[in-house]
Amino acid sequence: MPVTRIATLLKDGQPDTSVVAKGWVRTRRDSKNHFSFIELNDGSCLRNLQVVLPGSLPGYAAMLRDVQTGASVSVEGILQESPGRGQRIELHASSLTVLGTADPATFPLQKKGHSLEFLREIAHLRPRTNTFGAVARVRNCISRSIHNFFQSRGFLYINTPIITTSDCEGAGEMFQVTTLDLARLALMQTQIDWKRDFFGKPASLTVSGQLEAETFATSVGDCYTFGPTFRAENSNTTRHLAEFWMIEPEMPFYELNDNMDLAETFIRTLVSDVVTQCDEDMQFFSERISPGVLQTLENIRSHEFVRLSYTEAIGLLQQSGRQFDYPVEWGRDLQSEHERFLTEEHFRQPVILFDYPRAIKPFYMRCNDDGRTVRAMDVLVPGVGEIIGGSQREERLDVLLSRIVECGMNPDDYWWYADLRKYGTVPHSGFGLGLERAVLLITGMTNIRDVIPFPRTPGHASF
Repeated sequence: MPVTRIATLLKDGQPDTSVVAKGWVRTRRDSKNHFSFIELNDGSCLRNLQVVLPGSLPGYAAMLRDVQTGASVSVEGILQESPGRGQRIELHASSLTVLGTADPATFPLQKKGHSLEFLREIAHLRPRTNTFGAVARVRNCISRSIHNFFQSRGFLYINTPIITTSDCEGAGEMFQVTTLDLARLALMQTQIDWKRDFFGKPASLTVSGQLEAETFATSVGDCYTFGPTFRAENSNTTRHLAEFWMIEPEMPFYELNDNMDLAETFIRTLVSDVVTQCDEDMQFFSERISPGVLQTLENIRSHEFVRLSYTEAIGLLQQSGRQFDYPVEWGRDLQSEHERFLTEEHFRQPVILFDYPRAIKPFYMRCNDDGRTVRAMDVLVPGVGEIIGGSQREERLDVLLSRIVECGMNPDDYWWYADLRKYGTVPHSGFGLGLERAVLLITGMTNIRDVIPFPRTPGHASF
């Protein structure tokens, strides 16, 4: 008999139906009337399937020794209407097989109420908890919604390199990739001969697929990349990871306003899809993790985003009367506290800032005629701050080359990128959304390490 997922049984299962369910035991309680109740979960949904295990089954006493929290079992039986409150059906077992035991003396999840900090230490087991199972399902829904959003609009899905010789952001915070024996080189204290390395030159893990995506956008039209990216930024905040997933669309013939329109529609679509498709998990987050998160998401769905220039935002912050930890002055990048003040206190809704100072933005952003700003945009949301960063790209060859030099980079390293401006250049735009920050926004979780299966941060690269 085929196995039926518990989510399907709870939703569509009918009484007097024979089924097989498999999963992990969450809890077991024994009745004085010589039968037991098992709460079984297979990760397909938040709720458990109640299994009634009659004492008349052969080997009942031996089963109880092994059917402990964390054990995996296969149960065959008949679905019946449940007399218990809050559950429509339950499974009356006719046979139970223990597939894998879990020693109650050592299984770390025997008790409830473990802290998120403790669960990070057992990342291989934390998906079995309600919180991390729900995070995984919401993350999956967001990923599906991302692909549906772009595919339904005719975007082409592009796979860009993970190993690259280009620093898209120009910040130098990249993880180096090499086959050279670094320990031997350190002992020899010799200068590195990159021609002996695998690629014949310094190579790194990518910080963005944007530059490569631009080559396709200016060839085949609207496209997007969705993959892992890496930042060697020595940051231990609740908003930064060394390895994370980025969604980066690139669109030819888009100017900044077109870019902002798409980004706003994108965020509102992701939020709407999760709220409608992950109702049970979202109720859990609202009740147990972040009271009010559903109201925040409804506000995002139902209101247009505020749009104002960086210069206007600086003026509002300076006139707010608030004492911020980081100074507010024109020419400095905004910090999370500034972004959250704008979205959570001043406007109480998402904000799109645009036209940032030229000196604090990368070389590829289109320069405005004022000589001081570039056509950049950031989407800010309550609870998270910046969730999308993007810009209209610089399509003028002479300006692009001067900006590369201005940012202390070598134009020869970007000859192929400059070629796109030599042959049929067009106005074009794009943006990047960090998947983990989207999960933070939608779930109300507060630490980005808790919305990715295996977080990579300074000093932590194992489970």
